[in-house]
Amino acid sequence: MSIAPRKPPLQFALRLKRMLGGKAGWNGLAAQIGFAAILAWIAYEIVANARLNLETQHIASGFGFLNYNAGFDVSQSLIAYTNADTYWRVFFVGLLNTILVSVIGIVFATVIGFIVALCRLSPNWLLSRIGGIYVEIIRNLPLLFQILFWYLAVLAALPAPRQSISVFSAFFLNNRGLIVPRPVSEPGLDPFLAALAIGIVAALGLRHYAKRALFQRGQVIRIGPYVACCLVGLPLVAMLIFGWPVTFELPQLKGFNFAGGARIIPEFVALTVALSTYTAAFIAEIVRAGILSVHKGQMEAGSSLGLSRSTTLRLIVVPQAMRVIVPPLTSQYLNLTKNSSLAVAIGYPDLVSVFAGTAVSQTGQAIEIIAMTMGVYLLLSLTTSAIMSIYGWRINRSLAT
Repeated sequence: MSIAPRKPPLQFALRLKRMLGGKAGWNGLAAQIGFAAILAWIAYEIVANARLNLETQHIASGFGFLNYNAGFDVSQSLIAYTNADTYWRVFFVGLLNTILVSVIGIVFATVIGFIVALCRLSPNWLLSRIGGIYVEIIRNLPLLFQILFWYLAVLAALPAPRQSISVFSAFFLNNRGLIVPRPVSEPGLDPFLAALAIGIVAALGLRHYAKRALFQRGQVIRIGPYVACCLVGLPLVAMLIFGWPVTFELPQLKGFNFAGGARIIPEFVALTVALSTYTAAFIAEIVRAGILSVHKGQMEAGSSLGLSRSTTLRLIVVPQAMRVIVPPLTSQYLNLTKNSSLAVAIGYPDLVSVFAGTAVSQTGQAIEIIAMTMGVYLLLSLTTSAIMSIYGWRINRSLAT
């Protein structure tokens, strides 16, 4: 039985030097240790100074305040909330409102951005110029200005509730928001949702099968009728068996305001529109650059196969361009999420407004609340980056195969 020779201490020291000090050797290692010590000293001084200031002002530190009653109302809440609830509830209300406007803004910004990018690349002179004008105007105006424009110049100028703009006597638009019918769940809702979920899974499976058949065997399989049957037929059968999944409560004007229905507050509309259109201008340039990065021979190859321009873009060019589009697109998604904090300018009850604003002014627990708010935005950013990284990895893997 042979015993592996032990590495001399000198070789181990040299390896340690290369690992920690890099090319600079022991000098680099010493510099890193010194830099780490400076950071530790700065962190210690910040914590000590904060504790001293809190003791001087007789402010108790800790997170016990989260169990106290908040004592104020919130104009929009996705969960049940009253002014008798705790600051924990306020935190979750603000968090859900932030996530809501961020997710909806990302979806709208992506759709608008892709449409504008395709307009800019269109051979149609008018569409190309309209797309260019949109990008140059929107991305060069401050986002805060655009939020205030939609809120003060557009939505605040709408008529009062008695003079609301009515659509089919069911939707009403006025300066207090958009009043829409409120869905009320019925016993047939659960079977309907189950049938819809099964239909979506089946439709995705058909799409995947048709896509593989196209790229591997060159066989075109038309799955439109089958997809329609899955997405429409199955839920329709569930409705016929179990009854309507929902009914709608229509809003009615009573006095100076509407009763019944659901109200979408103008602050949410203004913030969503401004975030979507502003971010879409940057996404449009990212998408345009990604498409232009694909060699023009790909378009010519698609044309030689008899494919239309839209089909060539959808099946050949855009999938290749996504490798270039995804990394900067992720940055725009992160920017949109962080820019949603500008909601405080128009009073939309997001996390910054109700928690890092009103809650701080009432409790004085600025350090704890700001730390929690920073942690939330950091977590949202890391989650978005992780999702987009996985998506980018899947794109690269599919193109490699």
